Amino acid sequence: MDSLKREKLKGIYLIVLILFIWTAGSHYGLWNSYIIPAPTKIIDSFVKLIENGKLIKHIAISLRRIFIGFSITVFLAVPLGIFFGAFTNVYVYFKSIFEFFRHTPPLALIPMIILWFGIGETSKIVIIILASFFPVFLNVLKGVGGCDKKYIEVGKVFNLSQKDIFLKIILPNSVPDILIGLKLGIGYSWRAIIGAELIAASSGIGYLILDAQQISRSDIVMLGIIVIGTLGIITDNVFSKIVSTYIKRKQGGYFE
Repeated sequence: MDSLKREKLKGIYLIVLILFIWTAGSHYGLWNSYIIPAPTKIIDSFVKLIENGKLIKHIAISLRRIFIGFSITVFLAVPLGIFFGAFTNVYVYFKSIFEFFRHTPPLALIPMIILWFGIGETSKIVIIILASFFPVFLNVLKGVGGCDKKYIEVGKVFNLSQKDIFLKIILPNSVPDILIGLKLGIGYSWRAIIGAELIAASSGIGYLILDAQQISRSDIVMLGIIVIGTLGIITDNVFSKIVSTYIKRKQGGYFE
C-alpha cells in the first residue's frame, strides 16, 4: 500500500514540475504563447466555457456517444468471445474475417461509414463499436480459450457437468483477461470518438478542439486535450472499480 502511495506521489511531483516549468516559461516568454498558451489563459478559457455551458454540453455529448457505443460493444463482443473461446473449432472458419477487420483502422472506414450512415449519431457510434470491439473480443476469446486444461480435468474428476465446469472453472479463470479487454476497449472508445468528432461532427469535445483550431484559439485546443486525458483517466478508473466489484460478487456466487 505504501509503495502504491509513493508511486502516485511521484506522478504528482512530475505533474507539479511540468506545471511549474510551463508557467515560468510562459511568464518569461521562453516560447510563443500562440503555440503553447499559458496555464492561466487555459484556466480563464475553462472558467468561461463552464459558465456559458459549452464545455459541459460537449463533454456530455461525447460521454453519451461513448456510453452507447461501448455498451453495444460489450453486448456483442463478450458473448461472441465466450462462444468462440468455448468452440475454437468453429472460430477457425471466422478467424480470417475477424483478422481482416481487426487490422483495418476504424478511422480509415469513416468515408464509407458516412456514406452508409450519414454524419449523424449512428456513424459515430459505429466507429466506437469498430474501435473497441476487438480489444474486448480478443481478450475474452483468450481468457475462455486459454483456460488451463489441468483445471478442467480436475472438474471432470469431481464429476462436474459441462455447465459447472464453465461457470466454476473456465469463466472465473478468464476474468483477468476479460477485465483487461474491457479496460482497453473503453480507452479505444475515447480515441475513436475524438477522431470521429474531429472529422465529422458539430458537437462533442473533438468538434470543440477542431472549431478552436479554425479560429486560432490554441488555449481552447489545449484545454480540450487536457479534458480528454482527464476524462479518459476518470472513466478508466471508475469503470475498473465497477467491473471489479461486479466480478467479485459473481465469483462469490459461483463458488458458494
